[in-house]
Amino acid sequence: MKVTHAPLVVSDQERALEFFTGTLGFEKRADYKQPGRPRWLTVAPKGQELEFILVEGKSKVDLGLGPEAGTGGYQIAFTTTDCRKDFETLRAKGVDFKVGNYTKPVKQAWGISASFKDPDGNQFVLIQPNLIGKAYTAANRRKARRRAAKGKRA
Repeated sequence: MKVTHAPLVVSDQERALEFFTGTLGFEKRADYKQPGRPRWLTVAPKGQELEFILVEGKSKVDLGLGPEAGTGGYQIAFTTTDCRKDFETLRAKGVDFKVGNYTKPVKQAWGISASFKDPDGNQFVLIQPNLIGKAYTAANRRKARRRAAKGKRA
């Protein structure tokens, strides 16, 4: 199986569309409305297959994350080759990088990260892995493939 779509609950589809396409540089992939159905609006990072469905409504999930949680909990991660540069570019466009106690890129043992929110509070993180982070990710992917292969043989 392959993930092709993921929902993001937004309070205003037009505002969200402007944020994702105008601010983040995503592309609009689908935008239509069938009679009696809600508007189907999707965006995606250029060159990526995964599309985010901008679902208009109110989120029923209370993450309950206070500042003490930092960047823990639900978030969508984007890998980048230059976290600090992307942070500066997006901050200049008005992106909200105040997530928990974090307001700027943070150097970690595995690389650099910067967390941000869309206008509706959906959380995202830019991740620039270093060699340790890349090795860890590769090792976990190999383990997952081995487990999957074992499952198919069983």
